[in-house]
This record gives sequence, structure tokens and C-alpha cells, in this order.
Amino acid sequence: MPELPEVETARSLIADKALHRRIIAVDDADTFVCRPHSPGQLLDALVGRALVAARRRGKTMWCETSGVGRSRTAGPDLGIHLGMGGRIVITSKAGNQEQGGGPGRGDAQPRKAEWNRFTLEFADGGSLVLFDKRRLGRVRLDPDVDALGPDAEEISKAEFRALVTKGTIAVKARLLDQSKIAGIGNLLADEVLWKAKMSPSAPVDTLQAKDADRLFRALESALASAIAKGGVHTGEVIPARHPGGSCPRCGAEMKHGTVGGRSTWWCSREQVA
Repeated sequence: MPELPEVETARSLIADKALHRRIIAVDDADTFVCRPHSPGQLLDALVGRALVAARRRGKTMWCETSGVGRSRTAGPDLGIHLGMGGRIVITSKAGNQEQGGGPGRGDAQPRKAEWNRFTLEFADGGSLVLFDKRRLGRVRLDPDVDALGPDAEEISKAEFRALVTKGTIAVKARLLDQSKIAGIGNLLADEVLWKAKMSPSAPVDTLQAKDADRLFRALESALASAIAKGGVHTGEVIPARHPGGSCPRCGAEMKHGTVGGRSTWWCSREQVA
């Protein structure tokens, strides 16, 4: 699934390039991507409105919409989920295109029209498209975010410490629990734990305050780097997550196993319980 840095890249693009442009048409014909809405339902809800803000909590992104005409009553929120490799493609009124979201290494892939799963057409001649080759993205009105924990980029050190050390679960499994901290996926969790030199299987109740604070600093660093560079695939340890890989910091063999039901890689020397 997309992780916080990829979704933030898409959100930032929408905020910079798609706001306050009046929607004149909507292609919501893909009943799988737009479920549970039937064709035409999103069109009826959005035409005449404009996107006025782009929001995100963890991996979940949504756009607030304006009233129609002179009405000050806000419209529904438009939730856009990128799926495994979806991207937001925005076309300006001059015809220039910019993309955001999805794995960075997919930038060079050709774009086929049939992979455009959802489209907003703007009055100025431009558009916003959810481009998704694998058709795993999702578009819906008024997405529910109440079950999500605090955003991983916005959480405070004190809040992180309290959430991450509660219980007996493995620390990697806790990082992946979106109801506790929203936005950390499998690759980012491995990167954060590697930066913190912490075993992914360490029970959270064995972590001292200094350990939790070290993990928090590693999360801040990993997120800042991934957002700046375009995604979690740019992490320092990510290229070493394969058989025969070596820790980029000390050169020790990378180990592989399963933690919390997820494939996990760690340094055999520095990340021991």
C-alpha cells in the first residue's frame, strides 16, 4: 500500500495545483474504484464545486469541496486512496502535467488512457486524474477517518512514547497499527527501526523512555527524507532488503523473517533484541 510520504506527495500536488478550479465534468464510470457509488453519483455530487483544501491523516487523503454557485454550504469531502501504485496526475490550463504519489520508480512507465480510473475536468481546461495501472485505488465521498490514530508526521514525542510502549506486542507490529499511529507501512517501519538500531521483534513493554525517544527521532528523520526525495523507496536500508544484502551502515548481513505477519529485514549485528 502507499505509505505516508507517497500520499503526502500527492496531497501537496493537489494543494498546489488543483484547488479553486471549478469542476465541470467527472468520469466516475469505474464501479470498482468508485464503489460503493454508482456511476453518476460522484458527478452529481461534485459538478459545479471546487476543491478548496487537500487533507491527509496517515495514508488517507481527502479534499474538501466548496458550495455550488453562491451557496456557502460546503460540499462533500472527496476521498482518494492511491492503492498499491496509483498516482495523481494534474493538467494545468496550459496543458502541462505534473504527477504525485505512487512508487517513484514508476515515473517512466507509459500512461494508457484505460488506466485513468477517475477524472475531474476543470472549467479552465485542465484536469485531475487518478492514474492506477493495477486498479487498486479507491475514490469515495466523505471517507471515515475516525478509526485512525494520530498522523505519524504530526504526532508529538510525548504522545508517541505513550502509544508505542503500551502493551506487549512487537515494536514493528505496533508501528504498523494504523489505529495507534497512522501512516507507517512495511518499508518505512523497517527503515525507522534500522535507523534506531532496534530489533523489530522487541516487545514494546521492554522499551525504556530513551528507546522510545530514539525511535521517535528515527521516524522524524525517515519521514523527512522520504518526503523530500519522493517516497519510502529512497530509504537508506531499502536497497539492502534482499537475500545477500548487507547493512549499509556496518556491512553485516541483513536478516529476514516475519514480524506481525509482515516480511521484515534487519541488521544481524546492530538490531538484536
